[in-house]
Amino acid sequence: MSRAATPQAVPAERHLRLLSCNILAGASVARYSEYFTRSINAVLPGRSKMDNLDRLAEVLPQFDVIGLQEADAGSLRSGFLNQTRYLAETAGMPFWSHQPNRAMARLAHSANGLISRLEPHSVMDYPLPSRIPGRGALLAQFGEGDNALAVMIAHLSLSAPARARQLGFIAELLQDFPHAVLMGDLNTEPDSLEMLHLFAKCSLQPPAQSMPTFPSWKPRRALDHILTSPAIQLDKMWALPQAFSDHLPLAAEIRLPAHVGGEPSRGVPG
Repeated sequence: MSRAATPQAVPAERHLRLLSCNILAGASVARYSEYFTRSINAVLPGRSKMDNLDRLAEVLPQFDVIGLQEADAGSLRSGFLNQTRYLAETAGMPFWSHQPNRAMARLAHSANGLISRLEPHSVMDYPLPSRIPGRGALLAQFGEGDNALAVMIAHLSLSAPARARQLGFIAELLQDFPHAVLMGDLNTEPDSLEMLHLFAKCSLQPPAQSMPTFPSWKPRRALDHILTSPAIQLDKMWALPQAFSDHLPLAAEIRLPAHVGGEPSRGVPG
């Protein structure tokens, strides 16, 4: 008599690791004076930039969803290399997308970037409100409807009034998603007035503690954030010790219901 196979238990939760990183187009800065002494690096490609990207690519496979800010979309300063694509392919991650924002002729072209082990159901680009155009937010949905995980990647303005408008816009976009994540360089501390307004307008929660990420050589300011809605369990958050730019990368481990976020990827790069 043959024995029936024992059904395997379906996991009740999905565990994901997230990473947010402002990569400064591959440049590295070790002190404030280098913003001026190495200013030529802002407009020229170089071996040190590629070395930085390669070091970062070695770290990326530890994570499931990665958000990049200040990735170059392909201009003189990157050797006309799409840095998001390069990182995804070098790291062996199957899915990537990018949102080119501020282009300065052919010298520099900043972008937000998404690199993922999960296949997004959709990726949308949104220009952010600002007196000076050029800031944007990228919204990726993994899964559909109420089972979607919404991940927004953003790089906000230096001006507090502009950030307030931008965070208000982001709150409206995310307020209907039960499972939402906002990550990126928000250029402000978690207890700032504009961040308090964000938390009042949508379900995103303030972090349990500040995580300094800037400047990378002596972190004192919590400018980079990974914020989650209450339906997502945030288990751990930490700044990576490796510096790939003037910001430290910020990482998080989250848990969410197994049916949220779509199916695990079995595909190839698209």
